[in-house]
Amino acid sequence: MDEKQERKYQQMTQTPIAPLICRLALPCIVSMLVTSFYNMADTFFVGLLRSNSATGAVGVVFSLMAIIQAIGFFFGHGSGNFISRELGKQNYKTASDMAATGFFFALGTGVVLCVLGELFLEPLAMLLGSTPTILPHTKAYLGVILLGAPWMTSSLVLNNQLRYQGSAAYAMVGIASGAVLNIALDPLLIFTFHLGVAGAAWATIISQFVSFCLLLIGCTRGGNLRIHIRQVQLSWEYISLIVRGGLPSLARQGLASVATICLNRAARPYGDAAIAAMGVVQRIMMFGGSAMIGFGQGFQPMCGFNYGAKLYGRVREGFWFCVKASFVFLLAVSAVGYAFAPQLIAAFRDDPDVIACGARALRFQCVTFCFSSWIVMSNMMLQTIGKTVPATFVAMARQGIFFIPLVYILSASLGLTGIQITQSAADALTLVCAVPIQLYVLRELARQERQGLSAEP
Repeated sequence: MDEKQERKYQQMTQTPIAPLICRLALPCIVSMLVTSFYNMADTFFVGLLRSNSATGAVGVVFSLMAIIQAIGFFFGHGSGNFISRELGKQNYKTASDMAATGFFFALGTGVVLCVLGELFLEPLAMLLGSTPTILPHTKAYLGVILLGAPWMTSSLVLNNQLRYQGSAAYAMVGIASGAVLNIALDPLLIFTFHLGVAGAAWATIISQFVSFCLLLIGCTRGGNLRIHIRQVQLSWEYISLIVRGGLPSLARQGLASVATICLNRAARPYGDAAIAAMGVVQRIMMFGGSAMIGFGQGFQPMCGFNYGAKLYGRVREGFWFCVKASFVFLLAVSAVGYAFAPQLIAAFRDDPDVIACGARALRFQCVTFCFSSWIVMSNMMLQTIGKTVPATFVAMARQGIFFIPLVYILSASLGLTGIQITQSAADALTLVCAVPIQLYVLRELARQERQGLSAEP
């Protein structure tokens, strides 16, 4: 263990909880906010084309991008959770092997996804929820996005591995730089070079490649684990550790993509305006929760290090601090979103039908938005400490177990209103399940702390 790694270990296990989490969370919050800005940038600039079909296409492809992100988070969280626990135990060799394994597996999976997606482009576009009028725009946008799948997946792995090592600042530089570039390239490629919706896709994948390069450089700085292909481990032991650590993320992100597809298909009978409106609402809510997620990401490396070091009291203290702080924040965000819902929708698509549909859906979601503080923090803690089964259930509940059946049940019984209230209903049901699960785990950690026992991941 070198001097930088020893200093990092001491900081993660001895610094007071609140300042430690805030310090780790600040670059994560910046990264999430900037990432959300450039996720919304495509929707905003494509909206200036004055076409509901083009705006709808971005919303349709968003579900495929969620799948790409799901793969990146699967390998990133799967390897990152293990890395943080091993660093807490001061096992640096196994942590380095896992870093290389997670990265190269993600890169290879991205290549496979790119090839298959390009071969079946039109059927994939229809599967994602395109209407005949949206289809040409979807193919133009989707065909370019797929080209960036390899470095989009592997960038997320690098970002999460750096974060779990307590080096969120390096992750922030990589992600934020690409995001700023994306925002600058969007108007240039869409309007100056007249590439239309395809220009937005090119802006996205170029910026993602720049992020990828900067994140690779970050792995060589500050005592971080370096990525070498010779360290890749093909043994079932490492693969199973990635599966156990990454399954909740895959379930959460993958089902979010499936939920978006189901949402688009349920909204299809109500026209392009409804699809465009729900796509805009998704982007706004993602931005609204980005700071809260970034705050939780600051908790994860602290949680993993201290769980690995058997400092269970610090893990519990960190969880309660994050839940309380994020609840207050989300309450304030919900109030603003509810009050200014029409104006927020209009900022992306100034169409009366889109605004009317989107504002109503946004207000419904604002009512239950603060529930995410408990749901997300519970999921992050369960996943980080290796509680795969409860973490996966909580991850699947919000946009899988509850959302997917509800969007069909409620749309069939209540029409467009049913679609608009689906997310709120799913949030409420997920909270009912997440509270007893997390309280049980917290009590178990308290018992182990009292008895001085080691908790098996």
